[in-house]
Amino acid sequence: MLELKNVWKSYRVGALGSKRLVAVRDVSIDVAPGEVLSVVGESGSGKTTIGKMVLQLTSVTRGSITLDGVDVTAKGHAQRKEYYRNVQGVFQDPFSSYNPIFKADRVFETVRESYFPQVGRQEWREKLERVLQSVRLDPGSVLGKYPHQLSGGQLQRMLIARALLLDIKVLVADEIISMLDASTRIDVLNLLAELREQGLGVLFVTHDLSLANYISERVVIMRHGAVVEMGETGKVFSDPRHPYSRNLLASVPQLHRKWSDDPVEPEPLEPDGDREIDPPPLTKVGDGHWAATG
Repeated sequence: MLELKNVWKSYRVGALGSKRLVAVRDVSIDVAPGEVLSVVGESGSGKTTIGKMVLQLTSVTRGSITLDGVDVTAKGHAQRKEYYRNVQGVFQDPFSSYNPIFKADRVFETVRESYFPQVGRQEWREKLERVLQSVRLDPGSVLGKYPHQLSGGQLQRMLIARALLLDIKVLVADEIISMLDASTRIDVLNLLAELREQGLGVLFVTHDLSLANYISERVVIMRHGAVVEMGETGKVFSDPRHPYSRNLLASVPQLHRKWSDDPVEPEPLEPDGDREIDPPPLTKVGDGHWAATG
């Protein structure tokens, strides 16, 4: 369904754009219908840039992004608007997605004005209430309220409902629960699992390995803009083959032991080198499991 093939992204930086920063290097991944694919990595690994390119919030320097076999890069406004009927995103800070001077449900009205102007108000209201209930929200409790009157979890689920109003195929979820409390987090994760069962593909961007393990069938681990390991989540996490993956998993806190009781020395890693060159290729190390060889 959604496929990134040999995608690169570089930015002009420095005085007058005299230097170039390569943020993503030769990334090839795909998201199938009804699948959650987690993209994991530390800050600066390039995972958020991938989400922005999928959402066409930033351009692709090299490579291609296709949806159902159609190249969606470098399209005009009309084609991009049609693309957003199928692909939407939800981001880390739900409060920044709302204008505090307007009621929160104004985000739904903008969808109606842009994509469903022919739908009558009563029909739209019924559709909206059905979608809100599908994301576990009581319409009477959230409609007509200002953002400051709602919790972060309610606002985040309203953004998911906004995307579902378009009958999307792919949802880009970029750190969507990192600002929510623990009880609300599990609600949002379970909601994503339910949407997956209905055929929605989810690109789940996170730095939290436990969340990736909980929600996704497959995982992609990134370092310095490139993929270092990818495959079925259980196989990657139970038998990590790249030293960076092993270091990440070793850094996850364990409830049954203290770090001081059994200190784990991180494995040595190659420093960030010349990002202009191709990253090490991925080699198949098991059934449904690939890792960088260099």
